[in-house]
Amino acid sequence: MTLSSSMNAGVSGLNVNASKLATISDNIANSKTFGYKRVDADFTAMTLGSRAGSYVAGGTRVSTFRNISTQGSPITTVNSMDIAIGGRGFLPVTPSSALADTSAALPLRLATTGSFRPNAEGILTSQSGLVLMGWPADPDGTFPPFPRDSAAGLVPVNIAHNQFAANPTTEIQLGINLPATATQAGSSGDPFDLSIEYFDNLGTTQTMTATFTPQVPGAGQSNLWTMEITDLATGAAPIAEFTVEFDATTATGGSLLSVTPVYGGAYNAATGDVGVTFDRGPVDINIGLIGSNERMTQLSSSFAPINLSKNGAPTGNAIGMEIDKNGVVTANYDTGFSKEIFRVPLIDVPNSNALEALQNQTYAVTRDSGAMFLWDAGSGPTGETIGYAREESTTDIAGELTALIQTQRAYSSNAKIIQTVDEMLQETTNIKR
Repeated sequence: MTLSSSMNAGVSGLNVNASKLATISDNIANSKTFGYKRVDADFTAMTLGSRAGSYVAGGTRVSTFRNISTQGSPITTVNSMDIAIGGRGFLPVTPSSALADTSAALPLRLATTGSFRPNAEGILTSQSGLVLMGWPADPDGTFPPFPRDSAAGLVPVNIAHNQFAANPTTEIQLGINLPATATQAGSSGDPFDLSIEYFDNLGTTQTMTATFTPQVPGAGQSNLWTMEITDLATGAAPIAEFTVEFDATTATGGSLLSVTPVYGGAYNAATGDVGVTFDRGPVDINIGLIGSNERMTQLSSSFAPINLSKNGAPTGNAIGMEIDKNGVVTANYDTGFSKEIFRVPLIDVPNSNALEALQNQTYAVTRDSGAMFLWDAGSGPTGETIGYAREESTTDIAGELTALIQTQRAYSSNAKIIQTVDEMLQETTNIKR
């Protein structure tokens, strides 16, 4: 019985060291695999019990585990949608093969890094067939609330839906000087017109006109103007009118004194904007704060546009995309503007080492890993998303080669036990001769 248990212990030693060798082989083979998490083997002694005067060898058993929580070093790349994570968390991905089945929910997989590029349909896909998932932005670039404890709101990140985009004008800065002499008694009272081009919701150009008419008094100087705003997209009739008065005192002469809406708009004294509704929607026209001379002034005898600007751009083609540290994917257009189109959340679980390891360095949530929660990157316990980067393998070649030598010696020693037991059994057999 004792000799037999010794042989069984030697056999178990061969088995566990063979398993250890398998983990070492995998680790070395994947030393250059992005996102690979090294596997290790843990040996546990088996105790079968013993009685006085004898001992029964139990041998050993092995359990393998993947150290998923360990992070590899990030390495810089040239692709903007190569993504690594600077800390805790997983990217939501799904197999591209699952996209063909529209009748079922997409299976959720977790990855710590990925290299994504648009496929023929514009979906960000890796060469290994993983599709990046995220939350789509609303047309105005904001993100509505999505479920945080499930993948219900996640969809494949698709840039084809945002290949063309218009950037309508919502703000106009009106820096202009009105001639002070025009509001003096005896002046002609002729209006001054200023036309500005803007962009509508379809990315086409429209024209607004600001008409400034001086109020000429019978004597002295009024410092009063009527400002009419016309949107030619709605016709030739003004859509808003304001009465603008300028200061004539020594210290602040020429600056805005008051802005009074007549119809069609409102003045925000906190921002210096007059709010007007164009054909495309609300537009804020900044004419300056009360007491300020940064925008609209009344000085000298010349009508001079000084600083005219606006936001918005015509329809543009997407020429690239980037992901920021908060997981927001931004499309860049050839007209010079950018638009936030998706947010890629990071998934966190209480016990990441209990995730189920799947193909292509992906994982699935299990009962032992705990329930998942979707965080905005850089918030809560999760790290930041890093573009132009990949996570390297966690394999340490030097450490694996050292373990390889130790495993080889341990395997040889266990084989020696079997050889020794065999010789002892042979001696027992020879007693009968």
